[in-house]
Amino acid sequence: MTVKEPTTGGPSPTPDPEDGAAAAAPVLEGAGAAERRKPTDKVVFGVSAALVVAFIVWGIAGTENLSSVASAVLNGIMSGGGWFFILAASGFVVFAVWLAASRYGKIPLGRDDEGPEFRTSSWVAMMFSAGMGIGLMFWGAAEPLSFFTSPPPGSGAAPGSPQALDVAMSTALFHWTLHPWSIYAVVGLAIAYGTFRKGRSQLISAAFAPLLGTRRTEGGLGKAIDIFAIFATLFGSAASLGLGALQIGGGLQATGWMDNPGSGLLVGIIVVLTIAFIASAVSGVAKGIQWLSNINMVLAAILAFFVFVVGPTVLILNLLPGSIGHYLADLASMAARTGADGPETAAWLQSWTVFYWAWWISWTPFVGMFIARISRGRTIRQFIAGVILIPSVVSLAWFAIFGGAAISEQQAGNDLALASTEGQLFGLLQSYPLGVVLSVVAMLLVAIFFVSGADAASVVMGTISQKGSLEPSRGIVIFWGAVMGAIAAVMLLVGGSDALSGIQNITIIMALPFVIVMVLLCVSLYKDLRHDPLIRKENKAAEAVEQAVDYGLKAHDGDFILNVKPMSMADGAEEAREHGGGTLLPGEPQPPRRA
Repeated sequence: MTVKEPTTGGPSPTPDPEDGAAAAAPVLEGAGAAERRKPTDKVVFGVSAALVVAFIVWGIAGTENLSSVASAVLNGIMSGGGWFFILAASGFVVFAVWLAASRYGKIPLGRDDEGPEFRTSSWVAMMFSAGMGIGLMFWGAAEPLSFFTSPPPGSGAAPGSPQALDVAMSTALFHWTLHPWSIYAVVGLAIAYGTFRKGRSQLISAAFAPLLGTRRTEGGLGKAIDIFAIFATLFGSAASLGLGALQIGGGLQATGWMDNPGSGLLVGIIVVLTIAFIASAVSGVAKGIQWLSNINMVLAAILAFFVFVVGPTVLILNLLPGSIGHYLADLASMAARTGADGPETAAWLQSWTVFYWAWWISWTPFVGMFIARISRGRTIRQFIAGVILIPSVVSLAWFAIFGGAAISEQQAGNDLALASTEGQLFGLLQSYPLGVVLSVVAMLLVAIFFVSGADAASVVMGTISQKGSLEPSRGIVIFWGAVMGAIAAVMLLVGGSDALSGIQNITIIMALPFVIVMVLLCVSLYKDLRHDPLIRKENKAAEAVEQAVDYGLKAHDGDFILNVKPMSMADGAEEAREHGGGTLLPGEPQPPRRA
């Protein structure tokens, strides 16, 4: 998703001298040339590039060896650390909701007197676009259908039963609403707060200044964090590219244009998509990409509306409130599901919940920067509410339409579940009038969704590689775009006949280090917010009143009033020394406020 930089905006926030960001410039519109063009960080880029190239060579030269090693590592992670993904994801939800409800929720992402940079309608529209993508296209019909025909272990629902329908929709919403967008909100908030409120650079490592200190964030620890951020973005984007290639291949097979697409065709699709998004990323034609993105949103809305009208409209309408109710009722049990429930549950979690949490976490550097860029001037409460609720509503509608339609076809005897995961959407569309046309539209949607998103992801990796530069060099962007395509191909090759499994396994492995980074990021953000000027002002005011009341109780036996009046700095200092911060004027003829 390429977002047009705002053309207007307030002055830059004053850097916070406490975190050493006095030299940091704002990262959005108004940033100077030095902020937009920075030299390459040789350590961050060099180490990341060397490790990535080594991984690609390993995947090409020793595919079977990489596959076996990945399986062994994944088994170790799932047996010993699967609980960490589960616990961390729910922890991010609690943290985000608590921030929104707490006194920190009123802190603005900018100056105290700064209003939102975008109108609410524009902000909502961009948030809506962020909630769409390859994931919804790939899983919109397939995931609810999978849970309907094969309910999650421990759900107690019989396959194909009315209870299975409820479980299918609530589980899909569990994977696509509150949890993923809370994960995105945590990183986006840390970036937005540090950038607009503190004047720090646009790097994940810069958000750790309150926890590690500026010197360490600019040293080895900070560089390690940025390397992890590059890896997370790279493998998360490559996973999306792999899913996009699988689905386009499934569409070609469903329309009869290709029989059983093999690895060669899938790699060819990846090459074409990679060339397309690299060209868009380095062309500088932002308006063209934004135009394509807007057309994509219209096409997605038309496709959804068509299925809603031609498909089981009444069932879809019933699913909207019903899915919300079942999701809220089952939320605690779904969030508590771990491998301790048995090997069948552990295997299911690896294929679904843990993979999703890893995928969302790997996308946080990119999506976090995106939602941060469009949220200047919003309060923390507005930010979290918008980031979580708006895309969640989109996901609810999308899964109700496509999931409900797929389940309805399954109930009517059209066994869509027999098709491959990537082909189930096209099997659904083929059952409607103009099925071939709808399938072509769906393949086009997948391609443009990925091109418009991956071009921004490659630029984000370039930004991190060049010390927060807003305009990374074309060579760096091309490099990251090319290796993203190569890694997607390696993921498919590692999976062999089950290409989807290869994508899921490697995504989980590569996301694990960044989960730890995110947990520490929450600690750093909380520490930052505790010392926000607005919070410090409130604390000092409360402390002054408390000290004044204590003095009044001791000196005047509770019979006193508090009076606020202007005074010189000298008088203020003298009063503070004498009375501990309050001005006490017992006996003045004013309406008393008795303690």
